[in-house]
Amino acid sequence: MLEFLEYEFFRNALWGVLIISVSAAMIGTYIITRRLVAISGGITHACFGGLGLGYFLGISPVLMAAVFAVASSIGVEWMSSRFRVREDSAIAVVWAIGMAIGVLFVFLTPGYVPELNSFLFGNILTITRNDIWVFAAFAAVLIIFFALFYQKILACAFDRDFARVIHLPERLINYTMTVLVAVCIVLTIRLVGVMLLMSMLSLPMMSAEIYFRRFKTMMIASVIISLVCCVAGLFIGAMVDVPCSAIIVIIMVIVFTILKASSPWLARE
Repeated sequence: MLEFLEYEFFRNALWGVLIISVSAAMIGTYIITRRLVAISGGITHACFGGLGLGYFLGISPVLMAAVFAVASSIGVEWMSSRFRVREDSAIAVVWAIGMAIGVLFVFLTPGYVPELNSFLFGNILTITRNDIWVFAAFAAVLIIFFALFYQKILACAFDRDFARVIHLPERLINYTMTVLVAVCIVLTIRLVGVMLLMSMLSLPMMSAEIYFRRFKTMMIASVIISLVCCVAGLFIGAMVDVPCSAIIVIIMVIVFTILKASSPWLARE
């Protein structure tokens, strides 16, 4: 198994998995706490509009996907806070528009659209050294933001009305976290693809939530579960020559099932 580490592309994939799984676990804990699991699916499918437009215009699809992701995440937060639209309804609108735009421009793009499958289904082994540096920079920004504003993030995540009453910058915190969610989703697309991304942003946190209720403890447990599942899925997928992203999600489902089944016999924190 260790012979895989002799190959640079596998080492790049391993570093990418380690860094992005930590970021996804931190972001996912916030999503689970705010009960916004659907927003990861909405932004993910909105990214498809950016991918299609990027291919059609000959611009970097990842860059356009990032633009669509950030715009859709801000749009959801804006509609829910400004017009009192339910967040799940706003997410549904963004989801549908993104997919419609993506399908339209993919159809209009002449010839075969290259690398589309890697965005739809993921291809961890195509991660490059430049991707790793981008992942690392994002993880550093995310960790610094959490370290500086942890208590404020906690207050805004659990009770937005209370955060407003005590004059916390609730709107700024929520908009910033929403943008960080969007950026994390765009970066993670290369790992597991549009179709499987929701699992990576929800299953480790759902597993941790079975036994832990405190935000910090749940986040740490989510990071550990995400790291173990991602590394195991990467090595198993490489050994049996199947898509690593699918194996990662299957392992996460197995871990969640085992923890859920064992919960009646083990005490929670």
